[in-house]
Amino acid sequence: MTFLTPDPRQTALAQTLAATVPFVAPEAMESARGAPFDARLGANELSFGSSPAAVAAMQAELGAIWKYGIPDNAPLIDALSAHYAVDSACFTVGEGIDGLLGNLVRLYVASGDAVVTSAGSYPTFNYHVAGFGGVLHTVPYKDDFEDPEALIAKAREVGAKLVYLSNPNNPMGSVHTAQTVQDMIEAVPDGCLLVLDEAYTEFAAADTRPPLDPSDKRVIRFRTFSKAYGMAGARVAYGISHPSITRSFDKVRNHFGVNRVALAGAVAALGDADYLMQTVQRIAAGRAQLVQIAQDNGLTPLPSATNFITMDCGSGGDYARALLAALAKRGVFVRMPAIVPLDRCIRVSVGLPHEIDVFAERLPLALGDIA
Repeated sequence: MTFLTPDPRQTALAQTLAATVPFVAPEAMESARGAPFDARLGANELSFGSSPAAVAAMQAELGAIWKYGIPDNAPLIDALSAHYAVDSACFTVGEGIDGLLGNLVRLYVASGDAVVTSAGSYPTFNYHVAGFGGVLHTVPYKDDFEDPEALIAKAREVGAKLVYLSNPNNPMGSVHTAQTVQDMIEAVPDGCLLVLDEAYTEFAAADTRPPLDPSDKRVIRFRTFSKAYGMAGARVAYGISHPSITRSFDKVRNHFGVNRVALAGAVAALGDADYLMQTVQRIAAGRAQLVQIAQDNGLTPLPSATNFITMDCGSGGDYARALLAALAKRGVFVRMPAIVPLDRCIRVSVGLPHEIDVFAERLPLALGDIA
């Protein structure tokens, strides 16, 4: 985070903001250490890669890359409409959930408006709130879960325009039942919109997802092709909500933001149900391996409905940060939560079999390094 000399030509708000990139790329870390990582297990990517059908569709579209993208994203919106049996007017498509969150905040949050989230939850949402002058209010996790009742209570207390919940949760891997989420939707105060981030939903059981109800103006649900569909680098995601909400994105979005190669890949990936099922099964098997590795090394694996396992190191943030650094020195890239008390943990993505083997081999060595 860098505070630059203010440029008086910029807005008063921009002059108060730090120049920052919310995430340090593993490529930057590899450059700094002078060597590639042997196990890339920190970004919750799908190391198995995307569907062969999606890869083929993207390769076929490369020859047409000289063309602009499709501004209304109609091929993907039509495919989503058929996939969910929901009217196409209920979808908006954008450059990953990150891009959609930025447009959502721009639409709903003016300078000074209150926004509520959990302390330690997805930081890019907070980044957008700050960038548009919103005032962020946080509530703590409860037993490593986001706390829907506390979030709603805080939203009611401060008159929030938006309240954010990720289900399943990053960085803890925890997940609420569909009924708990539905109860939260029912409790959203007047004048507020629930932002339901379901980036990891394909890895979770069906009973964690309330039925889609695009007639409900109290919630917008975001899903992505970055996780279970293995297209993180393509940057394509979508929102599902009442048409009065989804269509409003056309007021502010970059209409050429999703490139045509990514669009073709997403359509093909959505249609490859068999590959998605295989992916979910492979992730479940990988999670079980990571659970065993954690237990074998005296760490406590937290239950997970995602493609990662969060491991409680049994001490404070300083110890977890030391372990993170020791693993990096030994060629293993993992990440950790940033906020007390979540920062007692490290977070390890399910990777390829050889990457899990590397982690199993080097975790005890890294623990020995900091003993």
